[in-house]
Amino acid sequence: MKTAVVICPGRGTYNKTELGTLGRRFADKELLAAFDARRAAGGKPTLSALDGAATYSVATHTRGDNASALIYAATLADFAALDAERVRVVAVTGNSMGWYSTLACAGALSPTNGFEVVDTMGTLMQEHLIGGQIVHPVVDEDWRPDPARKAALLALVAEIDALPGHRLALSIDLGGMLVVAGDEAGLAAFQARVEPAQGRFPLRLANHAAFHTALQAPVAELGRGRLPPSLFEQPKLPMVDGRGHVWWPGTTDVAALWDYTLGHQVTETYDFTRAVEVAAREFAPDLFVVTGPGTTLGGAVAQSLILADWAGMTSKAAFQAIQAKDPLLISMGMDDQRALVAR
Repeated sequence: MKTAVVICPGRGTYNKTELGTLGRRFADKELLAAFDARRAAGGKPTLSALDGAATYSVATHTRGDNASALIYAATLADFAALDAERVRVVAVTGNSMGWYSTLACAGALSPTNGFEVVDTMGTLMQEHLIGGQIVHPVVDEDWRPDPARKAALLALVAEIDALPGHRLALSIDLGGMLVVAGDEAGLAAFQARVEPAQGRFPLRLANHAAFHTALQAPVAELGRGRLPPSLFEQPKLPMVDGRGHVWWPGTTDVAALWDYTLGHQVTETYDFTRAVEVAAREFAPDLFVVTGPGTTLGGAVAQSLILADWAGMTSKAAFQAIQAKDPLLISMGMDDQRALVAR
């Protein structure tokens, strides 16, 4: 049996190729029906309807009030599909919205309470849609770390944020990428001043607000008003949050967990790179298992491991050599890799 850290993806992972994921992989039809009933009661399209649509719609499927719930359900389905005879989960972490999925996978939220948190926060984000996000790389195309490049980009972000009428901050430290977020003036200034890279960056993310910045304080406040601490409980598995802090079963301050989830996690930088590094060093797993939907988070996980100098990896080529010999990173969105860990 191999040990594994499970990593839950965030927004932007349910795309055209993921349409139909829940229909294929969500085995607990009773639980899916409960999710659908909650959505219908709130006047929203059900997950079954969204997932079973004839065509994928960027306007519909990437909305925060739809995407968050779809991604959470797909993650939950993959976590439930892990083969306990082959894989022993030693910790759970996630990226951004994936923190809510982490809470449910680790048992700090029941599946239905987790859905309430995800659906509520996704809806609040969409209703307010404060600011936006841009992604830009801080490593080269072979994923080699470049600390000077990262420092220069962070300095540019701070410089723009200091301008009158501009708001810009680091939203997510995402392996080889920085996700910056701010208001329109801040985002426009960043796009105008940053050096283009790899033919597609800087990349503005559709239907994304200024997550993990102070601009989200109104959303955090509304979330705390609608989601009581009573939804939370002791986790059954260790969880690594967006600061690299570990929440341990049996010793977690549940009130503090609620406060972090609907406070710091919403309004401060989410350091996914640090979360992966801590998960690697603290738990030394045989595998890093990224749940679906999609496969886009795998690169950020591998880049984070390279930045942590894990297993002697120094570049994309080094990572690929390890993967070819004995896979370290399992993406459940890929059928061949999924077969290694799922029932």
